[in-house]
Amino acid sequence: MKQIYPIALFLIIALIISVSAAASYYGKLTSSPQPSPTQSPAATETPSGSPSPSPTPTPAPTTSPSPTHTPTPTPSPSPTFYTYQIINTYAHDTNAFTEGLVFSDGSLYESTGQYGSSSLRKVNLETGSIQQIYNLPEQYFGEGITIFNNTIIQLTWKEQIAFLYDKNTFTPEGNFSYPTEGWGLTTNGTQLIMSDGTANLYFLNPQTYQRTGQIQVHDGPNPINNLNELEYINGTIYANVWLTNRIAIINPQTGQIQSWIDLTGLEKTTNPNPDSVLNGIAYDQENNRLFVTGKLWPQLFQIQLVPSA
Repeated sequence: MKQIYPIALFLIIALIISVSAAASYYGKLTSSPQPSPTQSPAATETPSGSPSPSPTPTPAPTTSPSPTHTPTPTPSPSPTFYTYQIINTYAHDTNAFTEGLVFSDGSLYESTGQYGSSSLRKVNLETGSIQQIYNLPEQYFGEGITIFNNTIIQLTWKEQIAFLYDKNTFTPEGNFSYPTEGWGLTTNGTQLIMSDGTANLYFLNPQTYQRTGQIQVHDGPNPINNLNELEYINGTIYANVWLTNRIAIINPQTGQIQSWIDLTGLEKTTNPNPDSVLNGIAYDQENNRLFVTGKLWPQLFQIQLVPSA
């Protein structure tokens, strides 16, 4: 029996050691830390201690805008061209250096030029006879005329003064001045329209006679100078071009010449005076009659426009 006890004791001790070792191993398994869920890294700090700024987002690519196209200016339409047909022929005073011509209430009103013989006249259309006349003082050279309400307005050439007359009696009623030469004059019913021998036309207030605007007359890009006697007809301005056989029909808003009238050959009388040129346009609104004449011409013509071939 003394031999059995040590062996049993040895077995008991070995068993205790085994159990203890197993328990120790199991405890290690259960006490090992489990991995924690992945977390977003904490914001870093700048050396100053302030949070780092959020990264700047990359802008989305932009599309380059289409190039801007400047509209091509619309070219002015080319003018139309007219010749003429003579409808009637009337007598005209060969001493009349015609500078202005108006038709009103069945009669012609005419302004004549040249120093010492300038005048304002009322003329019988059918006979060409002078019914009434007012002679300007010899220091004045008469130019264009028009009638506004019951007043005749007559320009002078270099004197820069216009005279006002009662239409019925030719009694002088006053005058006004302007800064340029005076050539042609007409009215659109609300304004006076004046030429001065350049390419410009001036608009005047008919009560104050002050300028309210102006246009430059042009054929395409080319200004047309020497605009002389004027007549306002159905919304357009007719203008003699001095020293030519042409009349320009002008758009009063833009100054563009809409049409040309070629009156070559109208006056066949040979006159040695080089100043005996086409000048004088009058319109009978009621009967739609267009009259033209020239300086020192023996005739005045009623014409009809004919489109050029």
